[in-house]
Amino acid sequence: MPITLPETLPAFDVLSREGVMVMGAGRAARQDIRPLRVALLNLMPKKIQTENQFARLIGATPLQIELSLIRMTEHQTKTTAAEHMAEFYRPFQDVKDERFDGLIITGAPIEHLDYHDVTYWDELTEVFDWTQTHVHSTFGVCWGGMAMLWHFHRVPKHMLAAKAFGCFRHRNLAPASHYLRGFSDDCVIPVSRWTEIRQAEVDRVPSLRTLLGSDEVGPCLIEDPGHRALYIFNHFEYDSGTLKEEYDRDVGAGKPINVPQNYYPGDDPSRPPMNRWRSHAHLLYGNWINEMYQTTPYDLADIGKTG
Repeated sequence: MPITLPETLPAFDVLSREGVMVMGAGRAARQDIRPLRVALLNLMPKKIQTENQFARLIGATPLQIELSLIRMTEHQTKTTAAEHMAEFYRPFQDVKDERFDGLIITGAPIEHLDYHDVTYWDELTEVFDWTQTHVHSTFGVCWGGMAMLWHFHRVPKHMLAAKAFGCFRHRNLAPASHYLRGFSDDCVIPVSRWTEIRQAEVDRVPSLRTLLGSDEVGPCLIEDPGHRALYIFNHFEYDSGTLKEEYDRDVGAGKPINVPQNYYPGDDPSRPPMNRWRSHAHLLYGNWINEMYQTTPYDLADIGKTG
């Protein structure tokens, strides 16, 4: 089954050309099933690129997905056309009475800020608390996952002396987890961040379980069953060229930046990079969608209710 997107959203054409099954709202309405309602709270500056990346992953499952795009209410992006935002995005305050099977909260390039210095922090914490009553399963990505971990468990983020940048091997620490069904014993994941979460501080919270971790860049994927959430600090959703774009941008701006590790063949940036994470990316998000489908209430009104 396909993912349901507005036919004028750029991701509709991008995914169609790639062979991903996409469906317009009219065709979806004629199918006698309830699609899973998944929302994307997009905090990234390159909104369209991020939409494509996540829609590609959640649209590859056999289930029909209805994707909603959400933004912070007062925060105005400077890097995406206002027309695009007005046509496809709704502010959180307009959707907070609705219920969703799943919510993805993206990262944001604000790692250097203390959480309370983020201009939309108060509303974002409202979103976190809202997930406990209106969302069945939440996926916090990179800074979004770190922020959720701080809000719910007071596990802090720490600045790194140098940017963790490249493709790093991660160990499968929980082979029996439903979220890692089909995973190899280890896998490669793109990493791009100036902060880290420390495993010793995660271990102090008994309800948290680390599913994927790296000896080089620390914990990656953490399950929080008590809040029906997953936190991932690295970037399975990245396109093949995303790290190259970041590297070329910083080189062009004269900023100090290392060649991303284990990304270019021979660590030579003149050679095209190879994607070595795509299959595991689809596995993880497909497993998340499947687990959500197996456990979410059929009646949306029952989402978030206990007992």
